[in-house]
Amino acid sequence: MKKNKKPSKDFIFKKKNYIVMLVGILFIAIGFILMSGGGSEDPNVFNEEISNFRRIRLAPTLVLIGFGIQVYAILLNPRKK
Repeated sequence: MKKNKKPSKDFIFKKKNYIVMLVGILFIAIGFILMSGGGSEDPNVFNEEISNFRRIRLAPTLVLIGFGIQVYAILLNPRKK
């Protein structure tokens, strides 16, 4: 006779994966927050603040690092020692 085995309900990722994913999401969110603003209310006036270091270099770098952390979190195998 065959025994009816119930399929186990295991999560794909473990706690460590979710923690690393949360860190990646925080990096991405901080990058987008740093990227925001700097516009001008008058379309005829150019605001130099739009092209400063924070918006051109720092924020996109943080977003790319965050995406890299997300890829690492997906590929991370917490069962491996």
